[in-house]
Parts: sequence; structure tokens; C-alpha cells
Amino acid sequence: MSNPGDADDTPITSVRQLADHIAAGCKPAADFRIGTEHEKFGFRLDDLTTPPYEPADGQPGSIRDLLRALHGFGGEPILDQGNIIGLKLGGASISLEPAGQLELSGAPLATLHETQREFTMHYQQVRSASADLCMGFAALGFHPIATRAAMPWMPKGRYAIMRRYMPLVGSMGLDMMTRTCTVQVNLDYASEQDMVRKLRVALLLQPLATALFANSPFTEGRPNGFQSWRAHVWTDTDNQRSGIPRVMFEDGFGFERYAQWVVDEVPMYFVYRNGRYVDVAGHSFREFMNGALDGVDHTVPTVGDFADHLTTVFTDVRLKRFLEMRGADAGRLDMMVAQSALWVGLLYDDAALAAAESLLRGATWEDAVTLRNAAPRLGLAAPWRGGALRDLARAVVAIAADGLRARARRDGVGSDESRYLEPLQAIVDGAPTQAEEWLARYRDVWKGDIRQIFVDAAI
Repeated sequence: MSNPGDADDTPITSVRQLADHIAAGCKPAADFRIGTEHEKFGFRLDDLTTPPYEPADGQPGSIRDLLRALHGFGGEPILDQGNIIGLKLGGASISLEPAGQLELSGAPLATLHETQREFTMHYQQVRSASADLCMGFAALGFHPIATRAAMPWMPKGRYAIMRRYMPLVGSMGLDMMTRTCTVQVNLDYASEQDMVRKLRVALLLQPLATALFANSPFTEGRPNGFQSWRAHVWTDTDNQRSGIPRVMFEDGFGFERYAQWVVDEVPMYFVYRNGRYVDVAGHSFREFMNGALDGVDHTVPTVGDFADHLTTVFTDVRLKRFLEMRGADAGRLDMMVAQSALWVGLLYDDAALAAAESLLRGATWEDAVTLRNAAPRLGLAAPWRGGALRDLARAVVAIAADGLRARARRDGVGSDESRYLEPLQAIVDGAPTQAEEWLARYRDVWKGDIRQIFVDAAI
């Protein structure tokens, strides 16, 4: 989620203007970058409860104090109504999800080698900052033991609006907000045509990413029967703004058609003015543009308002001035770097992108939706073209490896970026996914004590 900050106050004059705002993200391939975002759950070491925003009940450990400690490593505090809710770190930032899940929105980097170093440094800083607070952090797709009621809420204005609205449009929106963690990679496009090609390949393959990176097989202390409960939660969160929209597969889809869809069919949450969020949840952005919203009379809609609205689109691949891959559970560090590596390999090499398109030829929007519904429960065993997703995974990982080798971005010892796919290669060769490994440990090592996951998954 975005944080309050500078916004473009240019008045909106047309949908074409909004399409041009998105199209401004086009850039030459030489300038393509990799931005990785990842979240993790905090927990108190003594009882594994989730730390509140402010210290409470005389117990050590709070999210506010953690942010203040992380500020010691540098950065500029981000405030919401006087509360520190994040840090600006040059091209990167630290922010909070609704229940205090800690997110690093990584800087735009040139190589996956830099991505791995960014992860490592961030983890070192979080461990150092949380040590004196008697806190730990674990990267999992869904909180394995806490109930929804046990999760705290962070003092961010937009979250209060979403908290009220979510139960009106889906049964699991509050779970999405408070009990999920994800990892995503943000990638560039060169043109409208390039955007559409990448978007459609990525949408068709998001269910595969869900299966490969599945890491949430537990709910409230018990196995839940799913590989990725986080992905299941998204099937009934707010379907007007989530999932795999049919419009993205229609003939003629591009920047303007997307902007029109966002304006007319994705309900708003808020308008941000004078340091506060005005609740307009459920109304269309078109109503806002037409001056038809109560509570925001005489407020001129701006391009900045539209940019804020784009952050409330939760499709499996989100289109802004770049593309966000949103189908994966948070997990082990090597798996989260592998998530970035998979998409970079597939989308940043022309031959790899063409090979992925050929592999997926004939796949439809209906196929993508069917697979999206099956993957959270069945994982790599979900059916695909007479076989299973594991068969598709083998081919896709091979294409990504070829793409990364073709990029030839080498580290100090001469290794290219394909080495970051090693965890995925192991899985397609038969190794367990993270979810399968946790389930085996639950049965054979932990003897049913799911609390041990916080020891084994701690960063």
C-alpha cells in the first residue's frame, strides 16, 4: 500500500489524460529495473502474539518502537496524523500493512544480484532493530495461529475506511488486510504493445506462481486443506477490483481501455486532502470526476487522485507505470528472490517472452480463472491441459532460466542471474514446496505443535 506523500495536482480533463499518465511509464529496455516488495509478520518472542502499534500492558515490543529503531539506520519518517507509519529510504521505503505486517518496497535495481543484497541488508537491520524489543519476524503467506480478532490495527487513515467497507463486498477482506503477507516484483514495459504482451503472459501464469510459492497451509493452529490460504482469501475479498479481469484479454485492450475500466468499474475507497482521508468507498471515480460525490464538494479531481486510486486496484497483475506480479505468498529469502528471478527471466528477454507466449498459446481468460480457483488448494497438482501445473512449471522455469542467461548480468564471481532459480528447479524436479515442507514438519517434527513454525520461519 502507498503512503501519504507528494502528489500530482494537475486537474483531470479526460480519460485519455489518465491513460497518458500510465503510458508515461514506458521506457527503453536498457532502463528496465527490478523492484521487489515483501512483507512479514511480527511476533513477540515470549508468547508469539502480534505486536500492537503502541506498547501495551507493560509488554515490550511495538511496531512504533520498531520503526523508530529502524530510523536509526537512516531514512525519513512517513507520518499519518502525527504517527510514524513508515520510512522513506531514497528509492526504497518501509511501510505497514493493516495489522503491522512490515513491508520493504525495494528500490528500482538493475540486477537480481542487487535484489539479493537488498534483502540481506534489510533482514539484518530488522533483526538488529527488533532484538531489544523482544520481537521476531517471519515471512509466511497467512498467519498460522492468530484469529482475525487477535490482530491489531495500524493508525493509517485509509485502513479505517477499508476496514468498514471490506465486509460489504466479500467475506474475507479483513483477513486479507490483517492476516496475509505477499512478495511481488515490479517490472517495466517499453510500449503499450509490450505492456499487453507481458500483462497477459503474467496473468495466465499467476496461478502457477501461487502454486510454486505456496506458503500458507495453516489457519488458527491447524492445517487448512490448502497450499495457499492467502490465495484462497483473495477469491472472496473484493472481486470488483481483484483477480483476473476479463477486460485485460479483450481485443483492443491498452492504456485507455484500462483507464476507462478503473474510472468506471473499480469503486473508490477515499480522497486524500489536507492530510486526511475522506471516505467515499463504493463510489466510482467517474462520479468524482463529474462532481457527484457528497463530502468532497468543490474538490477538483487531480492526476494524483487517480494515481492513488490505482493503488486500490488489486488484480493478480496490477498495471500502473509498471507491472506488479501479485500471485505469490511471502516465504524464505531464497524463494522470494526466486520469485523476482522467475518473472525477470520470463519478461525481460524477448526470446523468453515469445517462448512463454508460444507455451500458453490458446489459453483463455476462462482457463486462467479456472486455474486461479484450483491452485490455492491443489498447488502444483492442479490440472493443466491433460496434465498438472507441475508439468507447466517445468517448462516455465526452463524458459525463465534461458532468459536470465541471455541477460548475462553477472556478479563478482561471474555467475549469472539464473542461479536464483535453483529453489524452483528443485521443486519442479520433485522437492516439496514450502507449504508441503511445513505440513511434513507439522506431522513428523513438530508433532502437531504449529507454534514451532515461528522458530523455523524466523528471518
